[in-house]
Amino acid sequence: MFGLADLGALIVSGFIILPVVIFIREMGYLIVSWLFGVIKPRITIGSGPRLFTIGIFDVRKYYHLYSWFSYDDLKQKSNFAYICIYAGPILANLTISIVINALIANGLVGNFETFWNRFVFYGFYYVLLDAIPMIMVGGKPNNGMIIYEMLRYGKRVDHNDEPFLPSTTEIEEEYEKEMEQIKEKKIERDSEKND
Repeated sequence: MFGLADLGALIVSGFIILPVVIFIREMGYLIVSWLFGVIKPRITIGSGPRLFTIGIFDVRKYYHLYSWFSYDDLKQKSNFAYICIYAGPILANLTISIVINALIANGLVGNFETFWNRFVFYGFYYVLLDAIPMIMVGGKPNNGMIIYEMLRYGKRVDHNDEPFLPSTTEIEEEYEKEMEQIKEKKIERDSEKND
């Protein structure tokens, strides 16, 4: 039965554990792409209007589950580089989850064992969703499918024209257009109120 204690656990999972697991996932892309000379990387956390940017981190106003990694180019392009980049999030969450699980198994987490068990659960959950090849919503492949296609065919075979990882510059241009449209709509709404 779902009780008050479960509500607290749900809130902790939704607003603390999941954002951290997602952040680790996006950092997996970043860490591996650095090895191949990434140009203009960015990790965007959330959606909607920008709250602030710190270096390569772009923090948006609305919910954290919609986060992504983007870059403009790589200095070292190859199928191997792309396979490694798409494996990065899987390896990042897998590594952290295995380490935390080992700490739990050896009794080194003490009072917060339930929290860390949930953390490991969500870490492995994202590994599972990323690693098993499948087509996601909108016909786009997940990382496992991208890796599978790159290994089997040496290229993308899903026929999507969009890049898997978007360009930081293009995202910034789209963001500026969206913010301009929002400003225009606010001006229209305010002028209608005044009439």
